[in-house]
Amino acid sequence: MFNKRPDGRLLRNIEPLQLITGFLMKRRYDAMNMYEDSFDCTMWDKYIKEKEAEGIRLDYMQIFIAGIVRTIALYPRLNRFVMNGKIYARPKIWVSFTIHPELHIDSPDTTIKLCFEGTESIIEIANIIHEAIRKETVLRTEENDTDKLARFFTAIPSGILNVVVAVLMWMDRHNMLPKAIINFSPFHTSFYITNLKSLGINYVYHHTCEFGTNGLFFAMGKEKMVPVVEKGEIISQKRMGFSLVSDERFCDGLYFAKALRELRKIMKNPAVLEKPLEKKVEDIK
Repeated sequence: MFNKRPDGRLLRNIEPLQLITGFLMKRRYDAMNMYEDSFDCTMWDKYIKEKEAEGIRLDYMQIFIAGIVRTIALYPRLNRFVMNGKIYARPKIWVSFTIHPELHIDSPDTTIKLCFEGTESIIEIANIIHEAIRKETVLRTEENDTDKLARFFTAIPSGILNVVVAVLMWMDRHNMLPKAIINFSPFHTSFYITNLKSLGINYVYHHTCEFGTNGLFFAMGKEKMVPVVEKGEIISQKRMGFSLVSDERFCDGLYFAKALRELRKIMKNPAVLEKPLEKKVEDIK
């Protein structure tokens, strides 16, 4: 009974060492691994212009999210999480990100959480992201459910709020947290992404929050011209750096490395994402 969750199923047939890792490293910050890489923007810029000529609007964040979603669909162990020492597999792919309707310091932020099957094309994903952002900016007439939930908690006196949060985290650890809270919580997600490129700064190594289930946090940085060696010559190339802070407890290093190589391969030619994935790879039973 207490092994069942609305956002994941308990995995039992995994390696013994991995099975006990969650009990050896009890907190997500005990198991944080930090990774950085960069992508050549040449193909991205070319692809964006080609799609623009077809009347399709794309941007770097949409391309990057679509690439991550496809990678997780092909490497489902990335879509796991650890709760109370046990490893669970998510049924779908969730992404959370924060936006500001206007880029000034007094602009209130809001969080968007989207769900994907993993088989969607880049055009489908871009449209979903675009409409979600549009709904929370130009079409926004009231707070979304996530903001309403946050405002409800902030209205509670701090002394009581400490107790409430402790109770909610205890309920989450014991799989008793209401499904409604999990659905609205941006911290119960496959991955969180922050677009620091839009702020004109480089990526940071963003922590993964102890509340919730998120074990992957991506940060996009501002693209820049850097020297690279190509065919024995040094050339100037436009590249976008990114970072990933991950929870190593649900997935071993070899698997992470193969998945990140797949992401790099996809990002070299985002046009491959136009074809929907026929069937995502299922995690072990």
